[in-house]
Amino acid sequence: MKLGMNMLLWSTDVSGREYDSTFEMLKEAGFDGVEVPIFDREVDKYAALAERLESVGLERLAVAARGPDDNPLAEDRSAAVAATRANLESAAALGAPLICGPLGAPLGVFTGAGPTAAELDRAAAYLEEVAPYADEAGVTVALEYLNRFEMYLTTTAADLAALVRRVDHPRIRMMYDTFHAHIEEKDPAEAIRACADVLVHVHLSENDRSTPGAGQVAWDETFAALREVEYDGWLVIEAFGDALPELAGATKIWRRMFETPEALARDGLAFIRSNLAAA
Repeated sequence: MKLGMNMLLWSTDVSGREYDSTFEMLKEAGFDGVEVPIFDREVDKYAALAERLESVGLERLAVAARGPDDNPLAEDRSAAVAATRANLESAAALGAPLICGPLGAPLGVFTGAGPTAAELDRAAAYLEEVAPYADEAGVTVALEYLNRFEMYLTTTAADLAALVRRVDHPRIRMMYDTFHAHIEEKDPAEAIRACADVLVHVHLSENDRSTPGAGQVAWDETFAALREVEYDGWLVIEAFGDALPELAGATKIWRRMFETPEALARDGLAFIRSNLAAA
């Protein structure tokens, strides 16, 4: 397994030179790669960032999201398809073989009811339309399920796995996030088993979005289950802070829960390595 760090701890746009020292720190700390947020359509910017990250020795992954303006569940899915296609092009320019996040349903959009059969049909049709673009870009889409306060279409591993199997395309797969699982899953080990055949990516995120190992997530069961199903993909730390008001507001972070981003990254990495050895 390779170990990565999600760059949203620092910013929604880490393409600037001011983040070069952060990338160097993460490499020195022992990370294999970074997960880069892609929330615009500036392909050249990500190609330039790829060159800098390559020189540092960090592999690249990508993360993005769909929202109300490009909702995959809308009757007209053209905006969602165009946005995801653009994300795939940027991920390819970045040299990322995988892009993850809530890309199969919108973040923070609700109807006041649970998912309907028609909405699941629209989600599947959208993913079937996106799949050839993922093939063309050489980038796998790792869909993310979110907790009930952030998404309503798929809120458990079993629900999302069923949608992925319905689409049945090798470029459309799913990820598992310990933060959302902590809220929604009764048994994290069973949740991981339920999606093992389509699982290609994992976010390690504490229940309060701070340093992995400092909260209440069922870490022993999680690492044991990943070993049991012979998961061999990326393990990426995802955490959020209060440095950026826009991002703090979106992630509902109202207080600082760690000393510094660097300390979180280093302590989280040490925790993961210790648990992998124990598992």
